[in-house]
Amino acid sequence: MRAHILVLLLTAILGGCASYASTSGRVVIKDDTAVAGVRIGDRDRTVIRDYYGNEKGRPQKSGGNLPSGLAIRDKLPPALQGEPLPYELERKLAKLPSPHARVRVGQDVVLMDRNTRVIFDIVYGAAR
Repeated sequence: MRAHILVLLLTAILGGCASYASTSGRVVIKDDTAVAGVRIGDRDRTVIRDYYGNEKGRPQKSGGNLPSGLAIRDKLPPALQGEPLPYELERKLAKLPSPHARVRVGQDVVLMDRNTRVIFDIVYGAAR
Protein backbone atom coordinates (compact mmCIF):
# COMPACT_ATOMS: atom_id res chain seq x y z
CA MET A 1 0.00 0.00 0.00
CA ARG A 2 2.83 2.39 0.87
CA ALA A 3 4.47 1.62 -2.47
CA HIS A 4 1.30 2.71 -4.32
CA ILE A 5 1.15 5.98 -2.40
CA LEU A 6 4.84 6.58 -3.06
CA VAL A 7 4.35 5.93 -6.79
CA LEU A 8 1.35 8.30 -6.91
CA LEU A 9 3.28 10.97 -5.02
CA LEU A 10 6.31 10.67 -7.32
CA THR A 11 4.06 10.79 -10.40
CA ALA A 12 2.41 13.98 -9.16
CA ILE A 13 5.76 15.60 -8.36
CA LEU A 14 7.40 14.61 -11.65
CA GLY A 15 4.29 15.61 -13.61
CA GLY A 16 4.54 19.08 -12.10
CA CYS A 17 8.21 19.32 -13.02
CA ALA A 18 7.50 18.22 -16.58
CA SER A 19 4.87 20.89 -17.03
CA TYR A 20 7.20 23.51 -15.58
CA ALA A 21 10.03 22.42 -17.90
CA SER A 22 7.78 22.60 -20.93
CA THR A 23 6.84 26.21 -20.18
CA SER A 24 10.14 27.49 -18.81
CA GLY A 25 11.68 30.33 -20.79
CA ARG A 26 8.27 31.64 -21.80
CA VAL A 27 7.01 34.85 -20.26
CA VAL A 28 3.34 34.78 -19.39
CA ILE A 29 1.60 37.73 -17.77
CA LYS A 30 -1.63 36.80 -16.05
CA ASP A 31 -4.06 39.50 -15.07
CA ASP A 32 -7.82 39.07 -15.03
CA THR A 33 -8.34 42.73 -15.90
CA ALA A 34 -5.80 42.94 -18.76
CA VAL A 35 -6.90 43.49 -22.33
CA ALA A 36 -4.67 42.09 -25.05
CA GLY A 37 -4.04 44.00 -28.23
CA VAL A 38 -4.99 47.49 -27.05
CA ARG A 39 -3.54 50.01 -29.47
CA ILE A 40 -4.35 53.15 -31.42
CA GLY A 41 -5.84 52.01 -34.72
CA ASP A 42 -5.07 53.51 -38.12
CA ARG A 43 -8.41 55.33 -38.23
CA ASP A 44 -7.81 56.88 -34.80
CA ARG A 45 -4.28 57.90 -35.80
CA THR A 46 -5.71 59.74 -38.80
CA VAL A 47 -8.38 61.44 -36.67
CA ILE A 48 -5.73 62.54 -34.13
CA ARG A 49 -3.42 63.92 -36.82
CA ASP A 50 -6.30 65.69 -38.58
CA TYR A 51 -7.50 67.24 -35.32
CA TYR A 52 -4.10 68.73 -34.61
CA GLY A 53 -3.57 69.71 -38.28
CA ASN A 54 -0.74 67.26 -38.81
CA GLU A 55 -0.04 65.78 -42.25
CA LYS A 56 0.41 62.02 -42.62
CA GLY A 57 3.71 62.39 -44.45
CA ARG A 58 5.59 64.07 -41.62
CA PRO A 59 8.17 62.01 -39.77
CA GLN A 60 6.38 60.72 -36.70
CA LYS A 61 9.25 59.77 -34.38
CA SER A 62 11.01 63.10 -33.96
CA GLY A 63 10.35 66.28 -32.08
CA GLY A 64 8.06 64.85 -29.37
CA ASN A 65 8.37 65.36 -25.65
CA LEU A 66 8.78 61.76 -24.53
CA PRO A 67 12.21 60.83 -23.20
CA SER A 68 14.43 59.12 -25.78
CA GLY A 69 14.40 55.37 -25.38
CA LEU A 70 10.89 55.27 -23.92
CA ALA A 71 8.98 52.54 -25.72
CA ILE A 72 5.79 50.56 -25.69
CA ARG A 73 5.48 48.43 -22.53
CA ASP A 74 7.58 50.92 -20.55
CA LYS A 75 5.99 52.95 -17.77
CA LEU A 76 5.35 56.63 -18.34
CA PRO A 77 7.60 58.42 -15.81
CA PRO A 78 5.72 60.14 -12.95
CA ALA A 79 7.23 63.50 -13.95
CA LEU A 80 5.33 63.28 -17.26
CA GLN A 81 1.68 63.62 -16.30
CA GLY A 82 0.30 64.39 -19.71
CA GLU A 83 -3.08 65.98 -20.25
CA PRO A 84 -6.32 64.35 -21.38
CA LEU A 85 -7.22 64.77 -25.03
CA PRO A 86 -9.87 67.42 -25.74
CA TYR A 87 -13.44 66.12 -25.47
CA GLU A 88 -14.12 67.04 -29.12
CA LEU A 89 -11.29 64.74 -30.19
CA GLU A 90 -11.88 61.93 -27.71
CA ARG A 91 -15.53 61.50 -28.73
CA LYS A 92 -14.43 60.86 -32.35
CA LEU A 93 -12.08 58.05 -31.31
CA ALA A 94 -12.81 54.40 -30.56
CA LYS A 95 -13.94 53.65 -27.01
CA LEU A 96 -11.23 52.30 -24.73
CA PRO A 97 -11.48 49.57 -22.11
CA SER A 98 -11.91 50.92 -18.57
CA PRO A 99 -8.37 51.36 -17.20
CA HIS A 100 -6.94 52.80 -20.42
CA ALA A 101 -6.59 56.45 -21.40
CA ARG A 102 -5.14 58.55 -24.18
CA VAL A 103 -3.08 61.53 -23.02
CA ARG A 104 -1.08 64.20 -24.74
CA VAL A 105 2.53 64.46 -23.59
CA GLY A 106 4.02 67.46 -25.35
CA GLN A 107 3.64 66.72 -29.05
CA ASP A 108 2.97 63.00 -28.61
CA VAL A 109 -0.26 61.13 -27.91
CA VAL A 110 0.16 58.16 -25.59
CA LEU A 111 -2.24 55.27 -24.93
CA MET A 112 -1.60 53.95 -21.42
CA ASP A 113 -3.12 52.11 -18.50
CA ARG A 114 -4.26 54.73 -15.97
CA ASN A 115 -3.43 52.54 -12.99
CA THR A 116 -0.02 51.14 -13.95
CA ARG A 117 1.05 53.90 -16.42
CA VAL A 118 2.26 51.18 -18.81
CA ILE A 119 2.36 52.50 -22.38
CA PHE A 120 0.47 50.48 -25.00
CA ASP A 121 0.91 52.73 -28.04
CA ILE A 122 2.27 56.13 -29.10
CA VAL A 123 1.48 58.55 -31.93
CA TYR A 124 4.72 60.50 -32.22
CA GLY A 125 4.62 64.19 -33.09
CA ALA A 126 0.86 64.23 -33.66
CA ALA A 127 0.14 67.42 -31.74
CA ARG A 128 2.57 69.81 -33.45
